[in-house]
Amino acid sequence: MSGLLSLGVSTETYPYREPFRISGHLFTETEVVLVTLSDGENIGRGEAAGAYYLGDDTTKMLADIEQVRAAIEAGATRDTLQQLLAHGGARNAIDCAYWELEAKASGVPVWEIAGLSEAPHALLTTITLGAQEPDVMANKAATLTDFKALKLKLTGDGGVDFARVVAVRTARPDCWIGVDANQGYEIGSLTELVDVLLENDIKLLEQPLARGRERDLDGFERRIPFAADESALSLTDVEGLVGRFDVINIKLDKCGGLTEGLAIARRAKELGLNVMVGNMMGSSLSMAPSFILGQLCDVVDLDGPTFLRKDRSPAVEYSDGHIWCPSELWGLRAA
Repeated sequence: MSGLLSLGVSTETYPYREPFRISGHLFTETEVVLVTLSDGENIGRGEAAGAYYLGDDTTKMLADIEQVRAAIEAGATRDTLQQLLAHGGARNAIDCAYWELEAKASGVPVWEIAGLSEAPHALLTTITLGAQEPDVMANKAATLTDFKALKLKLTGDGGVDFARVVAVRTARPDCWIGVDANQGYEIGSLTELVDVLLENDIKLLEQPLARGRERDLDGFERRIPFAADESALSLTDVEGLVGRFDVINIKLDKCGGLTEGLAIARRAKELGLNVMVGNMMGSSLSMAPSFILGQLCDVVDLDGPTFLRKDRSPAVEYSDGHIWCPSELWGLRAA
């Protein structure tokens, strides 16, 4: 792909079907930035929601995009974009637009350009239960019979979190369950939490401590796998997490796009870490590049569109606990 490009940018808002609570935050909608790149014949698209805990909202993303507009329209490439912009939502949206544009211009699907060894397949995905009263979470879990993997949001409030875990496990003895503390715990209370998780056959503990407190985990016995989320923003974080975490949760809005996401997955594997793909909500267009990355991952958490009142069309498909991304959604022109 060569030649000059035209860059378009807009914002969209996706209200949730109901409020979504995590440790320290309550969300009712997601606002995203939509980027288009056109070579005059083909259009590539990328969507980003940013990372709320970094102040990476649509205002910042729009400003970041405008800073590199001239360079992109003058012929910057996906490779040079990595130097033009730091990791974050703006680079994610542009990077993903480059990927789709390259696929459309070449007629080669994104998965082949990404160097995957085989065509994508449907992926088992978790669906997340926001932090609510234990009985409410249990009742929701009981209704999600089509999903085989659940992720529970915890808030750091000890006994209530423990009750949440017990209630959901009792309601769903059949499925894989992980929990996400979203930085809600201190090292001194972590042993008790892990005890409860082990008693209830919980398979993964995500981001128990605040970013910046990674050294607190030195010497801590991780009796279940620990996943780094907020502690793993970009490729430069990964090596410092060895021995403190077991899994790296890659989100394209954090790391700045599919290009760096793939690099993180491959480097983490080299270091003996497992990898997970997550999301910052968003429509199906946000999930599509992550679905490509998910082909390399051990854990998949691509449930964002399930929380929306209305998704874009075409959309990702959920069936029997799996997510599937049709090629006409993103990555190559529909046949």
